[in-house]
Amino acid sequence: MAEPLSTDPYKGVRDFYPRDWARMQSIFATVREALTRWGYEEYNASPLERAELYEAKTSEEIVNEQTYTFTDRGSRNVTLRPEMTPTLARMVAAKRRELPLPYRWFSIPNVFRYERPQKGRLREHYQLNVDLVGVASIEADIEIIALAAGLLRAFGAKESDFSIRINSRALLTAACVAAGLSSEKVREYLRLLDKKAKLSSDEFSSAQSVITAKDPLAIIADAGSAPEVAREKRALLDTIDMLKARGVINAVFDPTLTRGFDYYTGIVFEVFDTDPANARSIFGGGRFDKLVALFGGDPIPAIGFGMGDVTLADFLETHHLLPPEGSHTPQLYLGTPAISDIPAAQAFAENLRKEGGRVFVNLTDRSLGDQVRDAVKRAIPFFIAYGADEVANQSVRMKILATGEETGLPLSELIVRLRTGS
Repeated sequence: MAEPLSTDPYKGVRDFYPRDWARMQSIFATVREALTRWGYEEYNASPLERAELYEAKTSEEIVNEQTYTFTDRGSRNVTLRPEMTPTLARMVAAKRRELPLPYRWFSIPNVFRYERPQKGRLREHYQLNVDLVGVASIEADIEIIALAAGLLRAFGAKESDFSIRINSRALLTAACVAAGLSSEKVREYLRLLDKKAKLSSDEFSSAQSVITAKDPLAIIADAGSAPEVAREKRALLDTIDMLKARGVINAVFDPTLTRGFDYYTGIVFEVFDTDPANARSIFGGGRFDKLVALFGGDPIPAIGFGMGDVTLADFLETHHLLPPEGSHTPQLYLGTPAISDIPAAQAFAENLRKEGGRVFVNLTDRSLGDQVRDAVKRAIPFFIAYGADEVANQSVRMKILATGEETGLPLSELIVRLRTGS
């Protein structure tokens, strides 16, 4: 006899049972409500993209080591998207003459990367992507970073719960040029700088000395001898001052911050948890003004960020901010004293659903006691037995399962009780 198939999911991915998915949907609901209040619209796309889309501008490490790429039956190289920004750029380029700029768009796609599963990192996760396309001014930078902070505040986070580290690719590039680096050496140095936190100081210094004799970070620290560096640094510090004036008081300058993607052109930022129990980057983003031009036509300025569901959930759990499951689970378990009562119970449930109720109807021949225990196991808060007597009297007894309290009420009041949750 053949061995049974494993019930384990593929390594590094998750199964979402209903209660797991309900929690996820509650998090997404908070995100969607906050973003739509800022005027952002939701979009989506297929997870399958042509491989060359990522070979053009995504980080070398992701393309060479982390993508799921295969050849389809038409001999085309196809990649499961490791991120959403290149897809956004492709979609913007496809409709650039039809849609009015600026775009305020967001999406919550699943993305795929072949990397070692660890805390905060999986091979598949859901990632919120928020982008403001078509505005080149500093106002777009400020809106996106303020929105990033506003999203965490929408869950109840305080400014002291996180910090926003900000830098500029333009500043880093200017410092590298001042150090005498060629274009290829600039890219090489930025890739090294992106790994700085994972290296010892000796390892970083040794690797840096192979690339350049002059330290770009030292040039940034003392920008007086490099006018272009001084100009870019002043612009970045002005942005941070403007953010603080608009209430984002936890923004700080971090000259070592680079972000790993090659398409960033201007400001970059990352949001870090300040709790020692989860001291890590939660999410980040930056400006990518040249990415759309890869598809032809003039460049279109853009800035955005991506936030993974795993790191967000870790942050919310660390700070006790996970939202309740909300409206994604049944409110009422409608029990049936006998099998013959099921049609009437279904008709009654349908009327409650039309009024917004979320109703689970028993379809078994279990006793009412077993049905109550089933409702408790499913964490459904209210129970009503609905049979011939309830139909005749046009009233029910509703049991609050958390307390055991029972309340008699006319059918006309039931939907009101469900809406108030009492």
